[in-house]
Amino acid sequence: MSAQNFAVNQRMKNLIARNRELALGKKRELLAPNPEFLIYHWSGECEAFAPASGELAPPKEQVISFGDHNCRVETGKPYPYADQMPSKTGKFEYSEYNWAVDYAYFLDHSPVVIHPDELIVGEMNWQLEEARLYKYPEECQRLGFEARKVGAGGFSLAHTCPDLGIGITLGWSGILEKIRKNRAKFESYGNQKSAEYLAASDLVVSAIIRYIDRYAKEAEKRGKAEVDREQKLLYERIADNCKALAVGPPQTFEQGIQWINFFFVVERMNGHGNGYGRFDQFMYALYEKGIMDGSLTRETARELIAEQYLKYGASYFSFGGRNEKLEDATNELSWVALEAYDMLGGYNHLGVMWHEDMDPAYFQYACEVVARHGAGTPTLVNYDVLRASELYSGFSEEDAWNVCYSGCQWYCSVGKEYQDQDVNCIVLIQPMQRAMKNCVQKNLTTFEEFWEEYDKEVHVSADALVALKNSQYLWQHKVWPEMITSTCMHGPIEKGKDVTDIGAVNNNYTSVNILGVPNVIDSIYAMKKLIFEERMYTMEELLDALERDWEGQEVMRQRFLNVDKFGNDLDDVDRMAVKVSEHIREVLESKRNIKGFFFRPSLFQFMGHTYAGPFMGATPDGRHKDEFLAHGMNPMPGRNQNGISATANSLCKIDLRHFQGGSLQIELTPIVTQTLGDTARFINHFTRVFFQKHGVQINLNIVDLKELKKAMDDPENPKYQDIVVKVTGYSAHFVAMDRKLQEEFVSRVNYVEG
Repeated sequence: MSAQNFAVNQRMKNLIARNRELALGKKRELLAPNPEFLIYHWSGECEAFAPASGELAPPKEQVISFGDHNCRVETGKPYPYADQMPSKTGKFEYSEYNWAVDYAYFLDHSPVVIHPDELIVGEMNWQLEEARLYKYPEECQRLGFEARKVGAGGFSLAHTCPDLGIGITLGWSGILEKIRKNRAKFESYGNQKSAEYLAASDLVVSAIIRYIDRYAKEAEKRGKAEVDREQKLLYERIADNCKALAVGPPQTFEQGIQWINFFFVVERMNGHGNGYGRFDQFMYALYEKGIMDGSLTRETARELIAEQYLKYGASYFSFGGRNEKLEDATNELSWVALEAYDMLGGYNHLGVMWHEDMDPAYFQYACEVVARHGAGTPTLVNYDVLRASELYSGFSEEDAWNVCYSGCQWYCSVGKEYQDQDVNCIVLIQPMQRAMKNCVQKNLTTFEEFWEEYDKEVHVSADALVALKNSQYLWQHKVWPEMITSTCMHGPIEKGKDVTDIGAVNNNYTSVNILGVPNVIDSIYAMKKLIFEERMYTMEELLDALERDWEGQEVMRQRFLNVDKFGNDLDDVDRMAVKVSEHIREVLESKRNIKGFFFRPSLFQFMGHTYAGPFMGATPDGRHKDEFLAHGMNPMPGRNQNGISATANSLCKIDLRHFQGGSLQIELTPIVTQTLGDTARFINHFTRVFFQKHGVQINLNIVDLKELKKAMDDPENPKYQDIVVKVTGYSAHFVAMDRKLQEEFVSRVNYVEG
């Protein structure tokens, strides 16, 4: 099936045009306060930083734009009622109830925004941290600085996967009833702490219902005044849908889509970064009901989903996977949801979860969509490795089967875990550097002695991270609770605890991104060969060369650079990859957070590799200090010289079932003589082989990096403005990205098929 089969009417064309205008007009930017935040997921300013607006991030020139990566629509003006927030006019305190009072005020004073041609409504212009202080106590700040010194960092906000099926089933009124029943129960027990938390939740959900009702009234008012018949009908449908959602659960597929969008808006006002589950599973009953009673057609469902994608592309929905009986879960809605993206193309975050028993026609279609649009969507993910990883960590069979691709490279048991996905980090280069210095100071001469020092220093970094995280966990539910997310999790309302609190959900493992793993692999392997085995150089000589960024030592640098490198399917160096990766896993698994769970490594890091080079200095793999680090678990660009299959084979020698992610990023060269069928068949075959070897995820762009280099210098050229790329685990319009991010992207290897 081709994209041309999906007709795009004028209403949708108008919505597409507005979405494009927002992206290229920098109205939907995601920002970082400074390079340190990207490297360590923490900085002195990060806990008081609004990622959508750049507020509270001095100096302003350091703010880094990822491009169009969230649903907030910039107005160019600050939140107009910030000085009137309850916590600013009264007593500020760290408490869940104080936070809820602020949130309810914030939502009550957020505008109702309905644009012409829309059927699915709801939009935010500000986030709560632009009006309320988001900052942990001084003790947490101190531990953050100490962790950063030794190569660790992290913060706590969002990055989980709520079960939207709860909300689709109950609606906000049903959730409110559930909150009140449980509150009465805790009051009867004399458990005032849980009762007070649920009283705060009552404030929040009541505000959400008022917010939806305000949309109903605004749409009704506009409908009465509208003279254009088609627009009038849209307003009336919006009003009817919002009235229904203010008093009960969605009754139609259209109302289900509208419920989802409202959830996105009210939740993302509080925090950025969640995934939203298995869309084809939790929305299937409403889809089937509409098809069966004749109130819905496949074409209408496709258009509704497409409109939702335009409203908010960073939904991280997943399709496919297995059901509770471990049978193929692919259904008709899996097809329709992917067709909706095929109709639009461009920016989005969707995943198809492959397994050996998946409908082969559906997976082939997913590969065709990747080939047709070339923008890394859908992300191709191995469901069986995701589930095996959860089981390995200690999840129950009941929780593990409903695992879901949920973010850049991470995944969650839907509604049943909270573990700081993608927001904690160990920079592995730093303990390696300390181990090198220890070798000189202690006059150590064997690789085994070096490795013992390396082991000690990795523990130092991990212990600093543990101290920081445990300090944050003590305060998180008071500093910045996640009450909206909690409404669609299994446990928080029943236990009277916020999802961020200790014991609220079944699984509280702490996820840790690892930055610089391929650089450490190549560096340690080169030192093993040239210093400890061949005795060509001493550690002291190497440290001196690195301190001077290899100046005057080009012959030496070339020798370290030309030692075998990870990513070429060479067993000796790949054994070092397994050794380094397994070691960081063992170290982290030996640590416990105050919630009683261990730390889980992810062989990935969001964007720190782009900015970390000058902070780390030159490294023993032959890298100059100003060069980028390796992206995630991908080899350094230019070092994988044996082709894409060799790179995949090297990665698969690491048992990714024992980790929490480790994606393979591919920039495939488009070749004009190839047909779509050839490219899609290649993607299908390559991915299946990779997954059969327990690879976990592929992000695949089809892009000419030479063209992107031209786009960097001519961003206003219409030829380049609609190019969307999967950057790491997120997508963006290339011309909207920070210059440094563009430079890193075009430095990658442009693979040729085969």
